[in-house]
Amino acid sequence: MPDYDYKLYNLKITTITPLHIGTGRALLHEYDYAVYDKKTWVINQSALLEAQKNIDDPKVAQRLATIPPAQLLTDEDFVEGSKLFRYVLKGRPRSQGEGIEVQEQFKDVFEHPYIPGSSLKGALRTVIGWYAWKELKLEPDTSLLKPRKEWAGSTYEQNIFGRDPNHDLLRALHVSDSDPQDASCLSLMNVRVINPGGAEGAPVQMEAVSPDITFTATLKLDLALYSDWAKKNQLRLSGENWLKNIPKIANERAQERIAAELEWFKGLKKAGHVLSIYDQLRRSNLPENQFILRLGWGTGWDDKTFGSRLQADDDFMEYIIEHYRLAKGKREAGDAFPSSRRAVVQLQRSTDGAVEETIARPLGWLLVEMNPV
Repeated sequence: MPDYDYKLYNLKITTITPLHIGTGRALLHEYDYAVYDKKTWVINQSALLEAQKNIDDPKVAQRLATIPPAQLLTDEDFVEGSKLFRYVLKGRPRSQGEGIEVQEQFKDVFEHPYIPGSSLKGALRTVIGWYAWKELKLEPDTSLLKPRKEWAGSTYEQNIFGRDPNHDLLRALHVSDSDPQDASCLSLMNVRVINPGGAEGAPVQMEAVSPDITFTATLKLDLALYSDWAKKNQLRLSGENWLKNIPKIANERAQERIAAELEWFKGLKKAGHVLSIYDQLRRSNLPENQFILRLGWGTGWDDKTFGSRLQADDDFMEYIIEHYRLAKGKREAGDAFPSSRRAVVQLQRSTDGAVEETIARPLGWLLVEMNPV
């Protein structure tokens, strides 16, 4: 077996818009967090309990068991850096009733948010799959679909990435977890599902990494899997050029998505800021070692599938929407799919004093700089 031929790259990853990678858990108002001075304070329940007096007294213990932790706090307790709080978020939830949920951001054991390598690799897999579809001249074909929704496109994935895990193209791609950042980079974001008629549905409150936060990670290409040795041992993979041209491929995919999002948001009122963000992304002229990538919660169906490759065939799209029950609510054949987007919203006061909700930012857009080591 030959010496491994690796290409190693440092990744500099900067958030363009808020990024939420969820844990699947929710923080509850007055139990896990409190709202004070336009900030969201995540409670250290153990430290708060230890700070109480006479906790060995059964009557005191019984009282503490029935009171939400936030109600034990006084104004003097709300000091950043206090051991009574795990961390403090900029911003506050729009809804502030007891038990209102805030979706938790993925973090390490020290409460530091980071980007998992699996999330980055998954986003790159989607990008490569979208690009390879055209290069391999694949076509939408209902006979190639699997019965279960979770495995519907597995035949296409095998055609692109390889027939089994031992021959999967992305065996040659290794992406590390990013370095962690301090929890001070997190903000509280109020999000809605946006429909063509405007913002609808209950708001979703979540922790998210703020824009303009930079993480670092590493990306490694294992080119030994493309060597003569690998070919002799029946391990040689296809798609070497796709891996070597990740920035170019990712930017082509990003521009396709940006154009589609621009077109969709053009029809909405109060979406001027979102349109401005997408217009700037559309006009970005990046160096060869930089690319735009989208990942995390709120990115939607288009960003997690072959997207426009499937939408090229109207009959195929109608089949998979109906067969796999992809649409929520009432839908007529030929209606746009997906019909909604998720976006950060904020309240603004108009010139006449009325409070209006505006669509502030899309979610999950990153700028990635890829430098060889």
